[in-house]
Amino acid sequence: RGAAGTMMPGETPPPPAGTAAAAACANCGVLQQNVNEYVAALIALKQKMIDGDRLLTEYQQKCTDILCFQLLEISALRCQVEQMLQKILPLEKCQEELGSLKAELEEKKVC
Repeated sequence: RGAAGTMMPGETPPPPAGTAAAAACANCGVLQQNVNEYVAALIALKQKMIDGDRLLTEYQQKCTDILCFQLLEISALRCQVEQMLQKILPLEKCQEELGSLKAELEEKKVC
């Protein structure tokens, strides 16, 4: 500024004191609104993360339950297969013996 309060070329006069305070209050209000929206968005995001974690935990539990059930079924089926094999082996031996006896009988018939 020049002497005695004169304006230099290109300078704009400062707004009156009341106008500056009003503009600052308006900016504070906008800033407060933005902060409130940001906090609300963060809270919503945190809730979504909590819900997502809960759903993931439930899904993992279901998968674990299904896997355990399948493993039990597989174990039961293996036991059944083992039992069937134990029954089949003696039958196969009997079939071999019958085949031998049949061959002997055929030989005797020929004789």
